[in-house]
Amino acid sequence: MTELLLVVAALVVFVLVLRVKAPTAYWILIGFPVTLVRVFASYREALEACELTVSPPWWKVFAKRASGSEDVARPRLPRIRRIRPTATGMRLRMKLPAGLAPEDVEKSAERLRHAWGVHSLHVAELRPGIVELRMTSFDILSHVRMPRRLAAGLLSAVVALREDGRPYVRNYQDSPHGLILGATKSGKSMFQRCLIKALAPLDVALVGIDCKRGVEQGPFAPRLTALATTPDEADGLLDALVREMEDRFDLLCLHQGISPSTPLEDITSDIWGLPAKLRPIPIVVLVDEIAELFLVASKVDTARRDRMVTQLVRLAQLSRAVGIHLEIAGQRFGSELGKGATALRAQLTNRVTHRCNDKQTAEMGLGDINELAVKAATAIASERAGMAVAGDSSGTWVRIRTPKVSIGEVVQVCREFAHLTPDLPALAAYRPAVVTVSASAAAPTPVPAP
Repeated sequence: MTELLLVVAALVVFVLVLRVKAPTAYWILIGFPVTLVRVFASYREALEACELTVSPPWWKVFAKRASGSEDVARPRLPRIRRIRPTATGMRLRMKLPAGLAPEDVEKSAERLRHAWGVHSLHVAELRPGIVELRMTSFDILSHVRMPRRLAAGLLSAVVALREDGRPYVRNYQDSPHGLILGATKSGKSMFQRCLIKALAPLDVALVGIDCKRGVEQGPFAPRLTALATTPDEADGLLDALVREMEDRFDLLCLHQGISPSTPLEDITSDIWGLPAKLRPIPIVVLVDEIAELFLVASKVDTARRDRMVTQLVRLAQLSRAVGIHLEIAGQRFGSELGKGATALRAQLTNRVTHRCNDKQTAEMGLGDINELAVKAATAIASERAGMAVAGDSSGTWVRIRTPKVSIGEVVQVCREFAHLTPDLPALAAYRPAVVTVSASAAAPTPVPAP
């Protein structure tokens, strides 16, 4: 009897340690079978309590009455089509009966989460009448572990992890321009590091504007085509980007194929329809702190500020077709910055909002997307740096968190792919100088022993 108790105690300790140290293994071995039994045992009861049912068809009611049976035809439930386990949870696909909409299931997601004992539950519509419940068994955002296989597109970067277990992909072809908001030490710099690390291996030109003397983006100089570290340099760099944009529009007008002999499928209005040998390389402009371009200390700087804001608005409105994209970060982006702030913010489709010190800042980034997203952004705890709420103009939003990446890791990637840094003649004057240290200079000088 004593030996049996020792074995049971050791087994319980092993399960508890496995749950804390290896949650994925715990879920696959123990959590998934238990949750599967819980789902099947309470499926009808849970969905009826959530009112996710429809009335039975008339012929079933008529058949019950005609047969004289005392049983009443039960309401129809969504049918389970497939259950697939994942490393962090499981996905349950169901077919909705006529009369139910995905919005009905989404409203009951929180109640289903508690009924089935999972950490989170998200509803996604795959096609009309088919929805998928994506469940996670533990808080995957507490310690971010990015998937090993990260597939991205032509101009896409895997930056963070979503709370449903999928990677968050920043796709510049779908959302040409983006806005990153958040308070100090909320994770904005980490988000930009992950973005540069993911963009460095791609065939793209990276342009940095860091008016903090380059302390944030300066270490990544081997992979930057241009870098501005002061407002004066940023003024000239923005002018050069606008000239580059105009030259690309001239190239596009020359080769877009509007002659009568051109096949209809070859006519294009952006650079992606041009032949590969004529297509200019895409440019991603990373602005570290937008307020530094708006704020002025005297009236002398007002003309420079107005010119920079005008150029930024022009880029945001026109540059998508010629492959120039903006990624603007800041602690706050309201009308108090000055003329043109709201006009620029309206052009930034992709929104990523980290922890905010006030509700107004969250509304600047997510107020026109979803009110629930604003509440989620203001509820981020200060100790969870890197967590953010990402949304776009479609109204969809999700919680994400970037992995912890050191500056050294990003610098190593930038040095590894420095050969991919393109030379653009229009931006050659702003190409950052890369400091190289010789082996003799790097070696420490021997100190003679006393």
